[in-house]
Amino acid sequence: FSMFGLVVIMNGVFTTRVRRQEELAREKEVNTGALFQLTRELSKAGGIDEVVKVSADDIEGHFSIRPVILVRDINIDQPSLARETPGNDLPDEEFNIAEWIYIHGRDAGNSQNMLQPAGMSFYPLQGALVNPGIVILRHGRTFSGEKEALWNTFLALISNAMERELLGDLARKAKFLDESDRFYKTLFNSVSHELRIPVATILAASDTLVGSQVTNTMEAELSKEIYSATLRLNRLIENLLNMSRLESGRIALRLDWHDLNDLVYKVVNDLKEELKTISLRIDIPENMPLVRIDFGLMEQVLFNLIYNACQYAPATSEVMVAAGYKDGNVILRVSDKGPGFTPAEMEHVFNKFFRANERRTGGLGLGLSIVKGFAEAHKGSVFAANRPGGGAEVTVTIPSDLPDITDISTEKSDV
Repeated sequence: FSMFGLVVIMNGVFTTRVRRQEELAREKEVNTGALFQLTRELSKAGGIDEVVKVSADDIEGHFSIRPVILVRDINIDQPSLARETPGNDLPDEEFNIAEWIYIHGRDAGNSQNMLQPAGMSFYPLQGALVNPGIVILRHGRTFSGEKEALWNTFLALISNAMERELLGDLARKAKFLDESDRFYKTLFNSVSHELRIPVATILAASDTLVGSQVTNTMEAELSKEIYSATLRLNRLIENLLNMSRLESGRIALRLDWHDLNDLVYKVVNDLKEELKTISLRIDIPENMPLVRIDFGLMEQVLFNLIYNACQYAPATSEVMVAAGYKDGNVILRVSDKGPGFTPAEMEHVFNKFFRANERRTGGLGLGLSIVKGFAEAHKGSVFAANRPGGGAEVTVTIPSDLPDITDISTEKSDV
């Protein structure tokens, strides 16, 4: 009986051990699957917000706890947490504790630090170059054994993914700041140069008029120089103001019915000095209907297109302005017989402050950018191309209804 009893006890011990080993193997398999799933989802995540969401979902799925994950604020040079992190529902007191723990890099479980509120654990995420954030759990227990190992591996994977995205954001921010700095210097140099020329002309002519005796003929010439320089200065300022309006997004369209003939001939009259050496051809159908546009914005569009054509077209060459209506769209086309666009220029022709190096003309390179912005404000488009026979051609397409004259009613007079 003693032997039988010993055999039974030994069988029970071995069976328990086998079952425990089986449970451990099953638990390891589950943990391995969880880590594989987290790794796969984090590798597919794009952007810090998606990484945070994937991490929170996987933690909740495998640990049955919904975490709060706070991310480092890259807009501040000193280590600090972003208050606007998605899913952050912490009150100010808990957020301040989390930020203190993040800055000092200390874990704060239930029994580790007197700062934390009861039932909360704080786990700073450690990165190789940047500490990307902190994970906060609301639970009254700590992990141990296999659970602790799994949790630490989760934190390492999440930290790596978040650091990857943060470093990408920091690199993009650094690139943006570098480009902004170069853009500012280019803008400052360009504006300074372009404003200096007309101002110097006005000062020189004014000084001559005031400080010396001039004949009537010379006075007329100097007055003409002052007027031309003033027009150029005014054109530069208008372009800068128009670009500022486009950048601010505060353009309010004032749509009304207009005749394109009025628009074209108004712009041509404003550019009569520039068109003196140019042969201008205007092509507008006789049956051209009224179109619904913002006259002021479209005046700027056509002005810049014709002015650019005059600048780049050879003297005595032809500039053509064509207008039409087709398939619910107003079509404005300005073409010249100048050098046209090179393939490299075609990619940047509508960029702000872009000017071809080999063309020494005035202006800030804002004309076509303003054309594009005002056309898009009308929900339209603009397209640049080279003419088959040589020269450039820019086409602006603006959607517009036709005026409905069937609803016009005649009021009867009581007289």
